[in-house]
Amino acid sequence: MKKITLLILAAGMGSRYGGLKQLDELGPNGETIMDYSIHDAIAAGFTKAVFVIRKSMKEDFTHQILSKYLHKIECECVYQELDALPEGVYPHPEREKPYGTAHAILMAKDAIHEPFAVINADDFYSRKAFVAMADFLRQPNSNENPIFAMIGYKLKNTLSYHGTVARGVCKANEKRELISITEMTKIQRDGNTIFNLEESGKIKLTGDEPVSMNFWGFTPYFFTFLNDLFIDFLKENNDNPKSEFPIPAIVNHFITNNLATIKIIDCEAEWFGVTYQADKKRVMEKLSNFEV
Repeated sequence: MKKITLLILAAGMGSRYGGLKQLDELGPNGETIMDYSIHDAIAAGFTKAVFVIRKSMKEDFTHQILSKYLHKIECECVYQELDALPEGVYPHPEREKPYGTAHAILMAKDAIHEPFAVINADDFYSRKAFVAMADFLRQPNSNENPIFAMIGYKLKNTLSYHGTVARGVCKANEKRELISITEMTKIQRDGNTIFNLEESGKIKLTGDEPVSMNFWGFTPYFFTFLNDLFIDFLKENNDNPKSEFPIPAIVNHFITNNLATIKIIDCEAEWFGVTYQADKKRVMEKLSNFEV
């Protein structure tokens, strides 16, 4: 069976949630959301799991997560820290958080040598999504005409009832290939209507727009440009202590420069996660309907 890896981004600080939500025990038997993802990934045929964490989490993470899976799937941890930067570059003195999701992927470049998927540790994606992504990653691919993939959820299936959310709203062509991602940072449900709240006013959305929930499928070719793009990002943004180096920006670079095709794999399932503490009760109720 072809080797495929699941890269789990678990180094987040959970500022809006108020704690390490990736280690919060939300399932009926103390499971984390990550436990459900790993369980579904193993069932779908993933052969390795790479976890991006912070060094300060290592002891708790090993005890709570890693110890349960070492005998079920090959596991490896890599570390995302503020000082994980090119030689001679230093973080802004006021910076508190790492540099975002693409920086997290960059930390795994020496641990991944096969097709891989990327997910957030604190998001529930559904078994169907893992099966669909595993099927995609097993298909032949090449560096000459690389094809990446994104699980696309309908916007209306990804909202919180307790505040605004940020979503990468996608445009696709007739072949369901990604054309662009627009980061909308204040999307909110207002009755039966969905808006993005901009300074210039409300932008109405249908709710059927495909959105990225950071479930991507890449080949190692993705790493080819990542380090240079990160260096360019630092040159332009390191004076801003809150700047981020996100996956959608890198994907847009691949699209606009014709470096890869990104296929949208449509998913009708409901995504859910814990953006706010108030989301916790609803997530716990939903998780009780799934097995790990």
